[in-house]
Amino acid sequence: MSISKKDVVAILSADGDQIPFFMEKACHQRSNNTVTYSKNVFLPISNVCRNDCGYCTFRQNPQDPKTNLLMDPEEVMKIIGHGHDRGCREALFTFGEHADENPLVLEALKKVGHETILDYLYFLCEETLNKTNLLPHSNLGILEKSELKMLKEVNASMGLMLETTSERIMKTVAHQHSPGKDPKKRIKTIKNAGKLKIPFTTGLLIGIGETVEERAEALLEIRKIQDKQGHIQEIIIQNFCSKPGIAMEDHPEPSLADMIRTVAAARILFPDCGVQVPPNLNLEVAQIFLLTGTDDWGGISPLTPDHVNPEAPWPELKELKSLTEDLGFKLRERLPVYDKFINSQYLSDVVLENI
Repeated sequence: MSISKKDVVAILSADGDQIPFFMEKACHQRSNNTVTYSKNVFLPISNVCRNDCGYCTFRQNPQDPKTNLLMDPEEVMKIIGHGHDRGCREALFTFGEHADENPLVLEALKKVGHETILDYLYFLCEETLNKTNLLPHSNLGILEKSELKMLKEVNASMGLMLETTSERIMKTVAHQHSPGKDPKKRIKTIKNAGKLKIPFTTGLLIGIGETVEERAEALLEIRKIQDKQGHIQEIIIQNFCSKPGIAMEDHPEPSLADMIRTVAAARILFPDCGVQVPPNLNLEVAQIFLLTGTDDWGGISPLTPDHVNPEAPWPELKELKSLTEDLGFKLRERLPVYDKFINSQYLSDVVLENI
């Protein structure tokens, strides 16, 4: 798809009557009248992370006795079993990036019979596929190509938020203590996932200090990867939310207009992908984003909280249905892998069998 940085900046800088114009243009890019969601369980395998982002409450101090160093396999499979009974179809696995660099996490891994956290994750994904109707989706930070290849065998899809391509942000409170947020490393992971034909979710984090130009560059970088690899199934536009106790507690949140402009730009740039704004962070204005072209609510869990944003509970499905149908759209449940990727090119035999 050919669209210039100047064009994207124009959308991201729109004001007055230009905003509804781009909203309407974006909404016309929707492929159909359906809005999807994935019914899931959210499993934070470890809250230890080598990154220390200025906006994060997921990361916990490994020295704190209350920290979740590692969920044990019985606990994980119990939650997944409950999800199976409740009709969930996605097991969302996540943990802090390179958590097993910490010796306390390594010790916990050895107690459950595993040398690395990726080996442990592979085991949990395999157990999920063998014993339940859920499909694994893993979101783990930057990975090597060989690690992605291994995990493809037992995952229906994977994800990594690009967040931003701004090297400048690496010197600010947002990412100055987060080596894994180096844009080059994250771009490499997303590209490698494409080379391996892994259905992938990525997106931007809006309001962490990036400029309009930097936001445009990030969207265009994802578009460039998609044009070459074609493996990106979904773009998430997530708004920074201030929380008590974080380093960026006093940092301003993005305006509603900023979010509308960015969603419009994403929809126009990515007519071939799902576009999502997290509903639990934006429920009061969620219908505005539907009118700007979003067509997916993301993962919604009847059992587990959003462990990244625990202060923001998931909306009830009946509420999502009401919000969706009120605008004339249809709500449809989906799997963690989008329909067009359900084939042997993108999925392993065991995942296809489960589907």
